Amino acid sequence: MDPAAQTMIDNLQKNTGKSLEDWIQIVQQQKLQKHGEILKFLKGDHGFTHGFANLVAHKALKSDAGSTENTDDLVKNQYKGKEHFWPIYEKLKKGIESLGPDIEFAPKNAYVSIKRKKQFAMLVPATKTRFEIGVNLKGQAPEGILEAESKANAMCSHKIVINHEEQLSPEVLDWLKKAYHAAG
Repeated sequence: MDPAAQTMIDNLQKNTGKSLEDWIQIVQQQKLQKHGEILKFLKGDHGFTHGFANLVAHKALKSDAGSTENTDDLVKNQYKGKEHFWPIYEKLKKGIESLGPDIEFAPKNAYVSIKRKKQFAMLVPATKTRFEIGVNLKGQAPEGILEAESKANAMCSHKIVINHEEQLSPEVLDWLKKAYHAAG
């Protein structure tokens, strides 16, 4: 298991007095089926921070890389009906891997989280016409192709929207490189 995830699981027990398994059972008893519903329940009813609520939600729904045996299938399922974005994913992955040896790709059901010491980016085949690259660069003013993320519960501070493979310019990797360095 990823050491950061294990630390969070250990801290969950310390902070709440209940284990991850206990919280998963509580969520299941509530019959909550959607990630957002679980987040709202844990944050609103139990005072969870987003990080702990997100951990429990992913584990309860088995939507994290650690809960599936084959992470390749998790990623490939993201691209069903969006196969035209697969070359974008592959090129981005290769470019990101070249940034350093300490990068972890953590597939979820709908996106791939990219971490160093902390998450610095996300690759998201958002719709059939829009691929989003989430970028964590808190304090960075939007500039060029880097847009501020407007979602209230966003896990990244910025995003880059790609509609076609031709939009994968050097500027995309430059922003990812900046986020990579900020996460280390």
